[in-house]
Amino acid sequence: MAQNDAVPTAEQLQDLLLESPGFTEFLLGLTTISASLLGGDAPMLCAITVERDHGPATVASSTDEARLLDEKQYQFDDGPCLTALRQQRTVLIADLQSDALWQHYAQATATEGIRTVLAVPIRTDDGSRSALNCYSTTLGAFSPETVASVERHAESLSRILRLALRLHAEDPYPEHLRAALRSRAIVDAAISLVMAQNHCNRESALKLIQLASRNSDRRLHEIAGDILHAAGREQGNHD
Repeated sequence: MAQNDAVPTAEQLQDLLLESPGFTEFLLGLTTISASLLGGDAPMLCAITVERDHGPATVASSTDEARLLDEKQYQFDDGPCLTALRQQRTVLIADLQSDALWQHYAQATATEGIRTVLAVPIRTDDGSRSALNCYSTTLGAFSPETVASVERHAESLSRILRLALRLHAEDPYPEHLRAALRSRAIVDAAISLVMAQNHCNRESALKLIQLASRNSDRRLHEIAGDILHAAGREQGNHD
């Protein structure tokens, strides 16, 4: 993944944090951006795990499938994302179905079609640990270059996530709010990308998305999703 104007800057990530009504909405925005930019033509599934005193929790995910793939690891209190988080090291499973170390997890997720898993720690303050977890249905999806890109992306999230953990108390989101929050996160993520691409402020970026929505008679989050998917394809072409 090459860095280009589609990648949100630190300032824009700070804007996302400050303008998000809660910790959950902010993290949903981060996972939406991550999944869109890291996956190329077929955006990968991404989730962020945070572990505090009470134990690990998937605080945000780009899809419900990504959340479930995380939560299956919690049943064993073991797995690639928990290892990455607790040992603060990158964990790559090139072929989940043939990896002897994670057989229990492979069996638990066999129906999901996941073949490759990458978990990268995100540095946080004392008292909490975090990891960015990426899943793909494509065998060997994570080349050395892609792994390095995900590690750089996780490193870029470290400072803003540490700030978010300080500003926001734990805020688990209920099931019935998940779809609404994700739609909002998709729009917020698209606004950040439009701001980066057009060097404009948040209000101008939102107006551009709203105009596209009116002209196409489609919902705002659908237009936002198209913007993120297009950015992901552009990133994939630069890998």
